[in-house]
Amino acid sequence: MSCNRRRARANESSPRIGCNREYAVASTPTKLCHRMRTNAMSNFTHVGPGLVVLAAASLALIAAPLCIRRANDAQADANIAFASQVLARPTVMASVRSSDATSTRVALAAPPSNEVESGLTLLEQFNRANRAIAKLVEPSVVHVSTLVAESGAQGGAPMGAYGSSGSGWIWDEDGHIVTNAHVVEGAERLQVQMFDGELRPAELVGLDLRTDIAVIKVASGGMRASLRGDSGKLEQGDLVYAFGSPFDFRFSMSSGIVSGLGRSAGLADVDYENFIQTDAAINPGNSGGPLTDIRGRVIGMNTAIATGRGNTVGQGQFAGIGLAIPMSMIESVVSQLIETGEVRKGFLGVTVVSLDQARFNAQAFPNFAPAAAHFKGDGAVVGAVSAGSPADKSGFREGDVIVSIDGQKIVGETAVPAIVSSRRPGDEVRFELWRGSSDGVGAQVEIVTKLGQLDMGMRVAFDVPAILARAGIVSFATATSERASKLSVPFRRGVIIESLQEGSELSGMLSAGAAITGVFDQNVGSVDELYARLARVFPAGGRFRRSEFPLTVTQPDGSVVAILISLRR
Repeated sequence: MSCNRRRARANESSPRIGCNREYAVASTPTKLCHRMRTNAMSNFTHVGPGLVVLAAASLALIAAPLCIRRANDAQADANIAFASQVLARPTVMASVRSSDATSTRVALAAPPSNEVESGLTLLEQFNRANRAIAKLVEPSVVHVSTLVAESGAQGGAPMGAYGSSGSGWIWDEDGHIVTNAHVVEGAERLQVQMFDGELRPAELVGLDLRTDIAVIKVASGGMRASLRGDSGKLEQGDLVYAFGSPFDFRFSMSSGIVSGLGRSAGLADVDYENFIQTDAAINPGNSGGPLTDIRGRVIGMNTAIATGRGNTVGQGQFAGIGLAIPMSMIESVVSQLIETGEVRKGFLGVTVVSLDQARFNAQAFPNFAPAAAHFKGDGAVVGAVSAGSPADKSGFREGDVIVSIDGQKIVGETAVPAIVSSRRPGDEVRFELWRGSSDGVGAQVEIVTKLGQLDMGMRVAFDVPAILARAGIVSFATATSERASKLSVPFRRGVIIESLQEGSELSGMLSAGAAITGVFDQNVGSVDELYARLARVFPAGGRFRRSEFPLTVTQPDGSVVAILISLRR
């Protein structure tokens, strides 16, 4: 018997019972709707499983990368934990007699542990330590690419193109990354590749051209901050490891020793040099990468190399001399860039010369004579003391030899301004001096000095605030969110113009809250950057032919204005 017949009979015998009671009459809207719902339920029995499969597949597509990333993160955490344990484990040298009884091999005897194989040779233990350092450091190293917009063919739409690239390392779990200023300087867009291949867009937080240090930022999450060490404890001969992307061979590692400390290379675009010298292989692309100690702690940042072409230093091929910025300088700059976007530097108020210069000029400058004749060792000679400066107030004298600063030995005159500028204004710094006398007897003198604040414009050939004021820009400061909010303008990185001279030509062109965002077609993000770029063209005490300089100003509404500032009255 068919279903339809069963439905009909059931309808005749009992109007209340039957599988098709609702469908026998389709004359009312309620019954029609019910029929449609039942049809839909019938169709769902055929389509439903497919929808479930589709939903499950979609969920898998979304969840799989997350699960893989979590698995990778877990593996990285395990590697880091194990590497830290290996590097922290104390070992002792032991002499192990072989079965030959005629030869002795040297091995590392470790404390009893289920995880440590017995009888490992010295070189095997050295291998294990190197692998542990790689596993510990690599998750905190990144590859940095700069992207520059280029116009398409025949005036087409702009197309992205990679500019230069370098390396960096993770400062904290909030997404801050440290690299060299010359790696990211002038970049329109930044991209960071994490150790697991993930790409993240980055933005520039701030940079300090005078020390070649920059901070960029990516979205937080899955960040493994670098361990940071104390560069002040480094000694010549210490083992070090350089990480980065030499010649775009990404996430590479090389090793070497500390060849020297307190080095100066005479880099044209870096004002303060106190480099760590190493023979660890450093090549183009290593810039911005970390230099670590034997515990995987960052003690410096790779920044320059000797190229092997005469005495030049820069970004050529490795010739056995690599240079790194010490952590003692990085700490102060990075923390200030993150906090305020600009760097305030300590000021002492002395001019220093090398011991060789002092000896050569001892007859012309009698104050140099005691040091030239009687001082033995390394240091920097005080050539002049500025009146009223912190050095003057604390008792520095011309002819004093600065031997150490806060316990760090001074091996050359460039180290003094580099170390002092790495301290903040108001810091108390301990100086160890050698002070000579006319009878040839020298004495050790210790002076504690409270530092002042370095005038950022002192390296420029002219008074920048006075020149800008004459043009109509009365007051300006590094742009911050707070300063922008006070003027009710959007925040943008640059030098914010706080007030303009009424009636001046610029007051008719600009408005308060506008930001100086460039000079000489180069980006400007702070007052210090503005001064640093001006100093490169108009150096104090140097010669220059220009009588004006161009500024790029971005108005609060986003429009851009180019203005020319004259140096003439």
